[in-house]
Amino acid sequence: MKPIVLLPCDNRMFGGHPMHVLGQKYADAVRDQSDCLPLALPTTGHEDISAYLDLADGVLLTGSPSNVHPSHFGQGVHDESLPLDVARDTVTLPLIREIVSRGIPLLAICRGLQEINVALGGTLFQAVQEIPGRNDHRGAKGKPDATKEEAYAPAHMIEVQANSRLASITNSRELTVNSVHGQGIDRIAPGLLVEARANDGQIEAITIEAHTGFNLAVQWHPEWRAWENSDSIKIFAAFGEACRAWRNKKRAPLATNSQEGHDSTTPSLRKIA
Repeated sequence: MKPIVLLPCDNRMFGGHPMHVLGQKYADAVRDQSDCLPLALPTTGHEDISAYLDLADGVLLTGSPSNVHPSHFGQGVHDESLPLDVARDTVTLPLIREIVSRGIPLLAICRGLQEINVALGGTLFQAVQEIPGRNDHRGAKGKPDATKEEAYAPAHMIEVQANSRLASITNSRELTVNSVHGQGIDRIAPGLLVEARANDGQIEAITIEAHTGFNLAVQWHPEWRAWENSDSIKIFAAFGEACRAWRNKKRAPLATNSQEGHDSTTPSLRKIA
């Protein structure tokens, strides 16, 4: 059986009915680029997080149109026209802390990166484009008539830190990435390591120092047409490899116990014979 990767859902209303929503591009990337089984994780706030993580061999924190509620980092809402997802926050923030404690493989994208920073004690810029010296990272997505191809087109370069996990995965110190985010890391949480920055200084990738296994969070969207981008392919392949290693580690005690049970019955069978 392939490794199971949890993907937390968004919460949306359709026709007056609450729905869980998972972007297909994320599940497709997990299935096709990581060679794992994507499993949607509901985010009502009533989920047994520990039970879900017992099933998981990895977790992918997806991007989303919604933002992390600023009350989680001591601020009021800056722009009330932008969507929030309070129910998702109630699941993903404690989920992240337990993932770190267990060491489960973790890949986070866009909102997922922001969730990690908030969950571990950092803060966010709610509108990066309004910060002096920072660029507008919303890209073409901020234009009402932009197509998806325009919104997710390559937008800018990032500088990857030497000897970082991202550098080892991509074998590169510079990457060209897309950019469709309004929020971004302000004060980085204790214990987070910066893996890459944009030329305006905005943090574009992080890892968690206390996490004992594979973990990587990026601000751009490597899942978008991942099969066309060599760096995206490498990122998802590394994540998939980590998930397989985690699954094999979990299964090893079961295999050992099974073998011990088999061996323990063998002598008695021989005596009977």
